[in-house]
Amino acid sequence: MTEQRHRTIRSYVLRKGRLTTAQQHALDELWPYYGIERGGTVLDFSDHFEREADVVLEIGFGNGESTWQMAQQEPEKNFVGVEVHKPGVGHLLMALEEYGIENVRIACEDAVPFVQRRIADGSLAGVRIYFADPWPKKRHHKRRIVQPDFVSQLSRCIATGGVLHLATDWRPYAEHMLEVMQESDDFVNLSTHGDYCERPEWRPFTKYEKRGEKLGHEVFDLLYRRV
Repeated sequence: MTEQRHRTIRSYVLRKGRLTTAQQHALDELWPYYGIERGGTVLDFSDHFEREADVVLEIGFGNGESTWQMAQQEPEKNFVGVEVHKPGVGHLLMALEEYGIENVRIACEDAVPFVQRRIADGSLAGVRIYFADPWPKKRHHKRRIVQPDFVSQLSRCIATGGVLHLATDWRPYAEHMLEVMQESDDFVNLSTHGDYCERPEWRPFTKYEKRGEKLGHEVFDLLYRRV
């Protein structure tokens, strides 16, 4: 009888983007301060931040443009960013140094197992997932990160009253996320119409979004409070 191996479905594909010299230097010099090393134990955020504060997790921060801006605009919060692509991590590290931002820490790994294994119950004040890969082809829909099982993990990690904020410029993905979230009893939609919200002031208007606007892309923000 042939043994069948279970293949983990990933929500991303590792791009082959090359690290610039500056990004590699940032990884070498700044990672020891800002980085969260891989591990199998639950994180104690006080080991990484020099203060006690609400912690917001950003998943898939890309080049970190939103991350450093949010951290700068919300200095009373601590931010943990998760991203698999090293060039993006290097880019964010450079920005943190340039702007003197202290309230960000970074994990360079797959967000799904990171959330499952490293985040304690009720330890987050919020989770933000902006412009994740929409995987538009039907056969790839299972790769979308917003799925019922992952939403259950997020509900475990987010404290009562915390906010889950999703954003996309792909309408079919927005509809998918709306459908998934409607099935969860752990969250209430903050939209007065039961669907999408106006962009909250804490989400920066990024270059990515501006480029999408020029291409005629409509942006959808979905906000849910943990109950």
